[in-house]
Amino acid sequence: MKLKSIRMLFVLALGLMMIMAANTTVFADDVLSTVMKNGKLVVGTSADYPPYESVDASGNFIGFDMDLIREIGKRMGVKVVIKDMGFDTLITALQAKKINAVVAAMQYSPERDKKVDFSNVYRKISDAFLVKSDSAIELKSAADIASYRVGAQTGTIQEKWMLNNLVDTGKMKKDQAFSYERVDNAALDVVAGRLDVLFIQSDPAAKLIEKGKLKIALISTETVLSGQCIAVPEGASGLQAEFNKYIDEMKADGTIAKITAKHGLK
Repeated sequence: MKLKSIRMLFVLALGLMMIMAANTTVFADDVLSTVMKNGKLVVGTSADYPPYESVDASGNFIGFDMDLIREIGKRMGVKVVIKDMGFDTLITALQAKKINAVVAAMQYSPERDKKVDFSNVYRKISDAFLVKSDSAIELKSAADIASYRVGAQTGTIQEKWMLNNLVDTGKMKKDQAFSYERVDNAALDVVAGRLDVLFIQSDPAAKLIEKGKLKIALISTETVLSGQCIAVPEGASGLQAEFNKYIDEMKADGTIAKITAKHGLK
């Protein structure tokens, strides 16, 4: 009798473990299941960052990231719906399930990884420091910005680097660090002389200098944590796996190279 009871308990325990594993899988794939069921992938971005994301004269979302996510949506067989919001609100919106993913030239960081998950890197990057075209400012390293009034976009790796490495360590005065919801407004303040330096990724910096009122004082990789990734809700392993599959596929078949060339990137 004791042997039979032990066997029954073993069977029950095994069955319970299988149910728990199945439920875990369903939970992990819940976001993907919703996307496929609705036939719609809702993506958050901050459309003030050409050549990655911006809005054209007709109100259409354009840029490298927009082409990338639309192609992924096409391969998944779903419609891509893009929502524009402040960069610093994107992760909160993802956590609140207002969107399914974030595509906004976003880098992985350990801090962000505590809140959301990330796809494989789809593009490697570098950072840039923009100054007014007639500025005499010379920068040899990122730390040299500590002597100036510097702007960065709120919630970005660039802002965090400036605050953590310069302001918090006392190398830079707190009132010299400025955070902007929109990069274009920060650029205007550099041109107007209200800022000395704008700290952003190098590709958007290259777009901003095309207008002739700004120049790049330094390009650096010392402040870069990773390349650009797609953010997904924490635990959404199914959607994460789909993105990874198509990112790798698009690298292999030359699609990402074509999108890169289309937007004048290298």
